[in-house]
Amino acid sequence: GGGARVPLPPAPTPVPSGRRSPPHPTPPPTPRPGPTATPRVPGPASRYFASLDASVGALQQRAQQLIDKVNDSRKEDHTVMSGFRESLLLKVSGLAEQLEERLFHLYGLHNELIQERLQELAEVMERVGQAEDELRQVCRTVEAAYRDLCLQPET
Repeated sequence: GGGARVPLPPAPTPVPSGRRSPPHPTPPPTPRPGPTATPRVPGPASRYFASLDASVGALQQRAQQLIDKVNDSRKEDHTVMSGFRESLLLKVSGLAEQLEERLFHLYGLHNELIQERLQELAEVMERVGQAEDELRQVCRTVEAAYRDLCLQPET
């Protein structure tokens, strides 16, 4: 006879990211129950069939134990992978946060450098403007001196 059978676990449900976990290997077959009653055969044959029934029953029981062990192992694997996934998500999140902090720090340093360069540029542009004003003044002076030279009568 066969005892109570534990079914194989169903296929995994989708993980939160939308990806499916990899498929499980093909489950081992559930052993089929043997004949429930063996016709009575008199004498040594009867003992042989009784022994055979006991062997078949033991094999069925052992097969069911192996199937149960596979099921338990799969459940444990699923638990381990879920824990690993959670741990990995936490670590990746922490690393992303550290990277973001470093980027903001670098942005701050770059902003300071850019601000210094802009200040220097403003100072240079102011000096260029002053030099243009001086050059215009020199041009006006030269132009006025030229006009004065051209307008003087020749002697």
